[in-house]
Amino acid sequence: MPKPAKIGHLVINAKDLTAATKFYTDVIGFEIALERPGFGTFLTAGENHHDLAIFQAPEGAADTSDGDVGLNHMAILVDDFETLTEYWHKLQGHFDSAEIRTTDHGMTKSIYIKDPEGNGIELYCNSQEDPAEGLAVMRNPERKNTELVFN
Repeated sequence: MPKPAKIGHLVINAKDLTAATKFYTDVIGFEIALERPGFGTFLTAGENHHDLAIFQAPEGAADTSDGDVGLNHMAILVDDFETLTEYWHKLQGHFDSAEIRTTDHGMTKSIYIKDPEGNGIELYCNSQEDPAEGLAVMRNPERKNTELVFN
């Protein structure tokens, strides 16, 4: 049976394409690979042609709402805990403390925020270098999520 290799990219719709592009470049740090005014922006983390695309939502599109059917959140991997800590400090200038949630999942350390359209974003780093070790931590029935605290 065929198996996927990985998720190649994610595409989201935005009512305000300019604001969404600004958020994902200025706050998250993606680079613009290609802009097609009125259609969409293709963003890269630097290695792939694009990792995230933002398309212009049609006129009258419904707002994103927590708990609705569809995307819950996207997870964006960062290199290490040091980089995640840099994000934590950067995000303090863009969000109120009530808009940021942190979790130590055991196999990952995560920061949760929402983009200007209300889409959930998880910025995370792996806690183990070996993916097999991370999977073992995830499958451990004793594992519990805790709050992640930054200095």
